[in-house]
Amino acid sequence: MRVIGVDPGSRSCGYGILESDKNGLKHIVSGAITPPTAHTLSKRLHFIYSSLNEVIEKFSPDFMSIEEMFFAKNANSAIKLGQARGVALLAAENSGIEIFEYSPTKVKLAVTGSGRAKKFEIMKMVSYILKIEEFEKSDISDALAIALCHINISKLPDINGQDLQPRSRRRRKRFTLNDIASKR
Repeated sequence: MRVIGVDPGSRSCGYGILESDKNGLKHIVSGAITPPTAHTLSKRLHFIYSSLNEVIEKFSPDFMSIEEMFFAKNANSAIKLGQARGVALLAAENSGIEIFEYSPTKVKLAVTGSGRAKKFEIMKMVSYILKIEEFEKSDISDALAIALCHINISKLPDINGQDLQPRSRRRRKRFTLNDIASKR
């Protein structure tokens, strides 16, 4: 199984291709697509689309895994992120690649074991698993983490098709005066 993970963005779009078979996990290629900042948004999106198409044609992944949309504080940034996601999804769809979407929490959980892992923890774990010393951009490690997420989840046949959720946190029980047995 060959998976391309995509961390979309209008300024930098990370991608990473991993292959998993009976011999283990293999890092094929990874990088970041960085359109010229002087370009208009539409030209940057076209640049990302055509560059992703080239990567897909050259390395023929079977699946694409991409992060689901999350709510951002800045509406303008969220819209641009959505447009970059749309371009990536279109590139995969035009190539006939099956697409899987994962929430940031699922990606963190599948890669680090914690749905609340910090960015540096994800980078460190991806680096350890794939034996990559350093990443040029965090977008690259994020894309590889998204690809790893799909590979890890697809290896769990009893969880496939179900929602992989982090365990709920236990809350301490708070006692009130009514909970204390009165001594008589």
